[in-house]
Amino acid sequence: MINPGVIATIAYGILAIIGGVMGYAQAKSKISLIAGCGCGILLLISAILQTQGQALGLSLATAITIVLMAAFMMRFIKTRKFMPAGLMLILGVPALGVMVSQLKA
Repeated sequence: MINPGVIATIAYGILAIIGGVMGYAQAKSKISLIAGCGCGILLLISAILQTQGQALGLSLATAITIVLMAAFMMRFIKTRKFMPAGLMLILGVPALGVMVSQLKA
């Protein structure tokens, strides 16, 4: 079943993949590519698990989102640049909020 948690997971996963690809395209950062695509794919897998009714999917998505937000927060503090860290941090807040609200449901 598609619920708000699944939608938030898919959206943040796609954004992570796009961000990783953009980081590689602009700065030739292999770490951005690997981390962005890896986390994005894990988020998409967790969305599939959620649609199959497996509670692990939402827990996994929440954990990955928390880790990504912590990494983006540290990067934003270090660089003071809005792109990409600030944007991903801001977009992660509502995604995490939806995920946490679905955990409680």
